[in-house]
Amino acid sequence: MRMGNDEAIRVLVVDGHQTFAELLGHALAGQPDLLWVGHARTGQEALHLASELSPNVILLDPDLSDADGLAIAQLILVRQPDIRVVILTAREDPAQIGRATAIGAAGFISKKGALADVLNALRTAHSGGMTVSTDIMARLLRSTSPATVTKAPSGLTAREDEVLQLMAAGLDARAVARRLGISVHTCRGYQKAVLAKLGAHSQLEAVAIATRRGLVRPELR
Repeated sequence: MRMGNDEAIRVLVVDGHQTFAELLGHALAGQPDLLWVGHARTGQEALHLASELSPNVILLDPDLSDADGLAIAQLILVRQPDIRVVILTAREDPAQIGRATAIGAAGFISKKGALADVLNALRTAHSGGMTVSTDIMARLLRSTSPATVTKAPSGLTAREDEVLQLMAAGLDARAVARRLGISVHTCRGYQKAVLAKLGAHSQLEAVAIATRRGLVRPELR
């Protein structure tokens, strides 16, 4: 049974390729819990429609014709912090992944993957989690240098370790904060400490390094 418009997850697609976006929109329209509210082809359109249509989740290609898509995503998140942004990209650049997680993206999905992965990422983002395509995470794991992953023990405090485990489980800062009963500001402070101690530049890189060093408990992987 299809949910009412007030209950369904409202999704705005931001992608410069109209045919691809329309096909994706039709796929979203076939899901009972997802509602395609519109399509933006440029960064300026994305800013306008994000404000006008009040989506719950934005599915965004960072390679836009008129602007840096990740900068647009960051501006949207500053203006409308309740919106979730999932990056859908044809590139698997670790630097791009780092930027996306730094601005608070709730997912990083490859265009080479299955439609089911995209739909799952939208639902996960709306519920407070984070999704990263398996191939993208594999590339990130390969990109971490041996010098980084063979350092001495991390020296994480008990609370920092809790935060790391929840990050590895796919939770973003807001979800981690709720789980631990702390403020988002405090949680971000712990996350910064984890990154510094692991020598990482983003949350995903921290999880990749921690995984390779055996710091992520198996039941949470």
